[in-house]
Amino acid sequence: MTLVIAHRGASADEPEQTREAYAAAIAQGADGVECDVRLTADGVVVCLHDGTLDRTSTGTGAVHELTLDELRAFDYGARGRPGTLLTLEELLGLARGARRPLVLAIELKHPNPFGTAIEAAVLEVLDRAGWDARASRIENVRVSLMSFNPESIEVLATVVPAEHLMVLTGDLVLDDVAGELPNELPAAERAALAAQLAEALRVGRSLVDAGAVGQVGPDIELVRADPELVRGWLGAGRTVRVWTVDDAADIELCVALGVSEITTDAPARARAALDEFAARSSIRFPDDPEQEHP
Repeated sequence: MTLVIAHRGASADEPEQTREAYAAAIAQGADGVECDVRLTADGVVVCLHDGTLDRTSTGTGAVHELTLDELRAFDYGARGRPGTLLTLEELLGLARGARRPLVLAIELKHPNPFGTAIEAAVLEVLDRAGWDARASRIENVRVSLMSFNPESIEVLATVVPAEHLMVLTGDLVLDDVAGELPNELPAAERAALAAQLAEALRVGRSLVDAGAVGQVGPDIELVRADPELVRGWLGAGRTVRVWTVDDAADIELCVALGVSEITTDAPARARAALDEFAARSSIRFPDDPEQEHP
């Protein structure tokens, strides 16, 4: 079965990365939830994608310059719906409260002013919650740790088994991650960051190829462009989780390739599309000799 992971929660229906989005994802039956994490000025791990507040809240400025209490003063709503900021610890509480198996996919955001201190902070949150590092589990929650940043992966690998670590990758250029950078960057700094991104993607893929991680997370654009690359990863025993898969045709492509996990903004609709695809294919009848298999 293909697992449906809610990208920043049920972010097609509720404001991304908020309590409301994650509660909706769990209520919709998502098999897991995905979050991005950053550190506040007082060292708290919060669920925020961007390095600045401007796009996703009523606040402005850099996340790392504000304390948790200061961040909580803002609303994180969208499309006329309110949104409540979550810490990673609070998201863990929501996931554990589901009382059914869930994947919690945590992306550690880089670049950030704290460097790999964010890795230590995330591991501390997990440890306090009773995390079994070897199994990467907390009660009903299976934790997957992921990053585009090879240094992040190398730090995590000192504690976390490869099978629970994911390198993120894709057909990315600097404009694709503009929201994660300061609002205004000199041209020289942009060029340097573009080169760093390209190098991080190259090194990340080499970690996948070497078996240093057991999971790889390509974007759907890369999957469309190079399905043979995905087949190669699967053939080598890697778990593949594709992001962000919202279109029915893309869902079918992932299933046809044998992808075991998809990340989507709309978990209920993705599950419905998977069920519809299964109903008109041979997937539900593996023991029927009359069925043709793809």
